Amino acid sequence: MYTTHLENLAESLRGVLGDKLIDVQVRFGELTIIVCAEDIFAASEMLRDDPALAFDTLIDLCGIDYSTYSSGDLSDKNNLKNRRFAVIYHLLSVDRNHRLRIRVLTENNDYPVVNSVTDIWPVANWFEREAFDLYGIVFTGHPDLRRILTDYGFIGNPFRKDFPITGHVEMRYDAEQKRVIYQPVTIEPREVTPLVIREENYGDSES
Repeated sequence: MYTTHLENLAESLRGVLGDKLIDVQVRFGELTIIVCAEDIFAASEMLRDDPALAFDTLIDLCGIDYSTYSSGDLSDKNNLKNRRFAVIYHLLSVDRNHRLRIRVLTENNDYPVVNSVTDIWPVANWFEREAFDLYGIVFTGHPDLRRILTDYGFIGNPFRKDFPITGHVEMRYDAEQKRVIYQPVTIEPREVTPLVIREENYGDSES
């Protein structure tokens, strides 16, 4: 019954989105579609307004950095294999009682850009700011795109896979200057290996 529901929803998505739909995937009982970055605003508007879909609620939006495990398992359509950054949207239709995941891979790995969907779902405002802050993904058309979790003077994007664990700088309160200051990182990088202690004959089969 549930599989039939997903198949019917997938068929509706193909009919509504047409050539804006790159791929449709059903895995682990969940439906995911892939849409071009340039089409996300128009596709979102269709998903919200079409009565057969009626995705009125954006539950979540987040960024992904594929640099260490590749996006090649998705599809080679539209040359998606080497795309580094993606934006993931989780939608809910309260009226139709169905859910959808959208995956949008940005075209430029050095300067990832996606159109904002705040005009479609206003709740996207802070979600997009978070993806901008943590991944450096720029959302064109966003009404107030600025950092939301890190300091305005923060250097880099901490959820990118190439961002150092220690960060680039550290900050502390300076009693003489009576203010918070930035300084070079003083923590030495190290690899922590857990110490595992076992009994002398651990794992030996009983005689």
